[in-house]
Amino acid sequence: MRRSVNLLHQMAIFMTMLTGGGCGMMYYLMQKNFAQAEYYRLALEQLNGHSTAMAGLGAPPLKVHNLHLSDRYNRMDHTRAQIKIPVTGSKTGGYLFATSVRDPFKNRWHLEEVVLQLREGERIQVFTPEPEKSEKSRWQQQRQNQLSTNLHFFRVNP
Repeated sequence: MRRSVNLLHQMAIFMTMLTGGGCGMMYYLMQKNFAQAEYYRLALEQLNGHSTAMAGLGAPPLKVHNLHLSDRYNRMDHTRAQIKIPVTGSKTGGYLFATSVRDPFKNRWHLEEVVLQLREGERIQVFTPEPEKSEKSRWQQQRQNQLSTNLHFFRVNP
């Protein structure tokens, strides 16, 4: 009887460790997937290229932390991505808020807005699109160009 209780105890410990390891691996793979996403990389590139924001953080060195997966601000689907990336520099830290949309014709992500909010409350506008070239008008222009190209291609020469 004593042996079977010890065996059950060992099995419970093993299963707990296996489950914890599986959860940790899933968390790691999800973070890696986010870090490789185009909308994530585009936002960080904009931050790295913005001297005022980098100076506000005290970067370089810039340290990018994992996304908080339970944060309700982080939302992604096939057409839109909204993320909140924790970043720190040598002076302070904050969050990089990025909003992106996917171009359905080219299957590429385009930034709509990137804002760095420092811990002290200061907000630095890192990226805003050109006002006359919004994503919707750009897509409409691309679609119109595509249609005119197709019509030109199918035009019969007399």
